[in-house]
Amino acid sequence: MNSIKISDYEVVVGLEVHIQLNTNSKAFARDLNRFGDNPNTNISAITLAHPGTLPKANKAHIEKALLLAIATQSQINPTHQFDRKNYFYPDLPKGYQITQDRYPICEGGHITFESEGRIKKVRLHHIHMEEDAGKSSHDLSDRVSMLDYNRAGTPLVEMVTEPDLRSPQEVHDFMAYMQKLVRYLGISDGNMEEGSMRCDCNVSIRPKGSTIYGERCEIKNVNSKKFAKQAVAYEFKRQYKMVSKGVVFSKQTLNFNPETGVTTPLRSKEDAHDYRYFPDPDLPPILLAPEYIQTLRESMPMLPEQYVEHLTSKYGLNEYNSKELTREKAFADFFLRLAQKEHDYELLAKVIVNKILPEVKDSGKSIEKQVVSDERLLEFIGLIKSKKVAPSVANQILFPAMLDQSNVNLLELAGRLNLLKSEDQGFLGDILDDILKNHPEELEKYRKGNKALIGFFMGQAMKAAKGKADPKLLKTELVKKLND
Repeated sequence: MNSIKISDYEVVVGLEVHIQLNTNSKAFARDLNRFGDNPNTNISAITLAHPGTLPKANKAHIEKALLLAIATQSQINPTHQFDRKNYFYPDLPKGYQITQDRYPICEGGHITFESEGRIKKVRLHHIHMEEDAGKSSHDLSDRVSMLDYNRAGTPLVEMVTEPDLRSPQEVHDFMAYMQKLVRYLGISDGNMEEGSMRCDCNVSIRPKGSTIYGERCEIKNVNSKKFAKQAVAYEFKRQYKMVSKGVVFSKQTLNFNPETGVTTPLRSKEDAHDYRYFPDPDLPPILLAPEYIQTLRESMPMLPEQYVEHLTSKYGLNEYNSKELTREKAFADFFLRLAQKEHDYELLAKVIVNKILPEVKDSGKSIEKQVVSDERLLEFIGLIKSKKVAPSVANQILFPAMLDQSNVNLLELAGRLNLLKSEDQGFLGDILDDILKNHPEELEKYRKGNKALIGFFMGQAMKAAKGKADPKLLKTELVKKLND
């Protein structure tokens, strides 16, 4: 009997992505929708479900959900409604959640993203609107759980995918793209660590080549791309071990512990009938006029792929720099702002990609708060363009010095560091004579046909010139002496 190997199986994953929307107020009340405030300060009688209070739909909630629907080419339902999902929510005072069941705001659509060197397309089942629950804290007291209702009622959209993902890395890259997409649309900050975006991972396995889905388990509330990848990888192995031993298991809801890297059961998986959905009698159906939807289509911001095309076609950037600059919308906007003043777009892109973005990553600051002002960065690029400072010297020595000495005039700083090119290039002859004299073996090999050694001599000469040589003139003089 042949043994069953894990390589004979594939993992099948569908995601339920919960996205908090950055509206000013909550989904069905006027309370502030703001993260980080003191507990229970953004609440009202409606949030606390006092008798006689009534919810009211939030227009901004609907508009931001529609932007996501348009971006994913989902089919918008002109009439949709809110429903009550009955479930024990200790941090939702109503005892039920306002959500959408039979008539969500849109259905179908897809997400296309890059993963593991290829383009991946994931189909969407639907997107629906709902409200978030509050936050329960169980480690602040030995006797009781603490409830913070600030988050209760926060506007959410939930995106439900088809089971089209086939690896932990694809799950990671899908969530990374979703972060980028919601930021480009301006509907959410996408900060998973703050709970602005999280996902439930529905995981099953099946033999490769099979079209029949296996029994699935749902990993709840994963709040990190990295953790989603780890959770799916672990669950794949866990289910494989059970299947390979002939163990039959049923649907479960699981929790993932990032510290142990292990999933553990929370409860048996619910079905839709367990929630006893019914239309919310306090909220009438929403009717969307075609003209209203068309207005939103016309006001759509550029999506990440459109930004890449814009930077490539209008500014002539190569694909690498275009993709690096569009990893975050703030990066692309930073480039576009400076491109209004600096028209050497290729040099501008190189400096931002190679110097500014690594600095932003290392400092942990946003690009808007990075330490180099627009004016100083443009001055830095101007020194390179004017050939007063060699590009390599500017990048390696002047740039870090510029960060440390932000109050010193840049030209003066370059002078202090002895980086300015000498207008008198007569010193090049002596430098080249010394290099050729000190490397007779390399000189002989060059003259016997190893022309690639010119790179070696140029490197030695540039190093000896300490950034003061004009590279073109230096190479011209070098070639003359090598062929003399």
